[in-house]
Amino acid sequence: MAETSSSITVSTKLGRIAKLAKEGPDMRLTTLAHHIDVDWLREAFRRTRKDGATGVDRQTAEQYAANLESNLRSLLDRAKSGSYRAPPVRRVHIPKAGRGETRPIGIPTFEDKVLQRAVAMVLEAVYEQDFLDCSYGFRPRRSAHQALESLRQQATRRGGGWILEVDIRKFFDTLDHSQLRNILRQRVLDGVLLRLVDKWLQAGVLENGVITYPDSGSPQGGVISPILANVYLHWVLDVWFEREVKPRLSAEAHLVRYADDAVLLFGNERDARRVLEVLPKRFGKYGLTLHPEKTRLVRFQRPLPRSRQDAGSGTFDLLGFTHCWIRSKSNKWFLKRTTAKGRLRVALKRVADWCRGHRHDEVRSQWLALGRKLRGHYGYFAIFGNSRAVTMFLSRVTSTWRRWLNRRSQRSGMTWSRMKVLLQRFPLPTPRTTRPLSP
Repeated sequence: MAETSSSITVSTKLGRIAKLAKEGPDMRLTTLAHHIDVDWLREAFRRTRKDGATGVDRQTAEQYAANLESNLRSLLDRAKSGSYRAPPVRRVHIPKAGRGETRPIGIPTFEDKVLQRAVAMVLEAVYEQDFLDCSYGFRPRRSAHQALESLRQQATRRGGGWILEVDIRKFFDTLDHSQLRNILRQRVLDGVLLRLVDKWLQAGVLENGVITYPDSGSPQGGVISPILANVYLHWVLDVWFEREVKPRLSAEAHLVRYADDAVLLFGNERDARRVLEVLPKRFGKYGLTLHPEKTRLVRFQRPLPRSRQDAGSGTFDLLGFTHCWIRSKSNKWFLKRTTAKGRLRVALKRVADWCRGHRHDEVRSQWLALGRKLRGHYGYFAIFGNSRAVTMFLSRVTSTWRRWLNRRSQRSGMTWSRMKVLLQRFPLPTPRTTRPLSP
């Protein structure tokens, strides 16, 4: 995205908001919405994805941009005067990795996305001064890889410990509106912003032609949802764990959270079990429920240097990777991360579905599309120590491509010898593993 003069103006305002929030960590900010003007909305428009799915009005980004200045001025007037009405969110369902369940995704209208982005920019400038180092999800200059690396460093330094996997059941569907309002008001008291957030929380959901008005939840997919989720769990989990729990523990403990995925590492089993006992009560106080089977305590201790077995050390999953202790070529134990079976299975199924649906496309266009899919997979999963899994993914994708090319007609002609010739002309990208990123 090319930076504009509006971007520079907005950056200056964001810096002022951030400075004010940092200098007054206990201050309730009452005048924030006045920063939002046409330049701010223009910058929000610039930051909003233009190729996303359309909302209930079916308006595309190109259609909205055709009369951009007039649309932005109208949007600003409605937002400031209180006459803006949040349109219903179109809901679709996508499968969860390896769980046999679906995740609801909300798709707002494009104009709603722009306004949500504008408000999210304000809230982000405020709460980035408050968020703790243990939080990595949907934050600027932070990534899932950094969260994984932070956990790897802590586990390696301590030789492992006890891992408490935290799984919140349908977090985005059960987020309590009244609790969220109370949490927001502890930091933000601007009437315009709170009114807009409230309208988004109360916006209807369009699914199968029927509009419903849920009294809880913030549908995944909305531009405003990530910052609201982070604010909610910052208070419910992060602050509580750092300020109230850790001082009462007998050994070190470490929290890593990426959005609603969280893992706690304890050096002492008794500490871990005490937290596991109280955690459901803490989350229940804020209307959240922990999954009784997926929230579990795992012994994750590094085996002794000369032991041949793992001495009962278990494995756990975080952010699409399975973590385990394994011997290196130099006969030392180290923490290895491999692609989780569920994530691998879902990724391969998506490739197979795509190849089946596009098997009659031109071979070159198939090759270009598969190359993009492979590079996207490598970009996340090709980390140090996971070369075998990403290489296997390439092999399975190649086999899948050949199988569906072979079904382009009733005559089976795409043998492996012919496939090798085709791959010489259209080589698929190969993975290159990267070193860990420092958190």
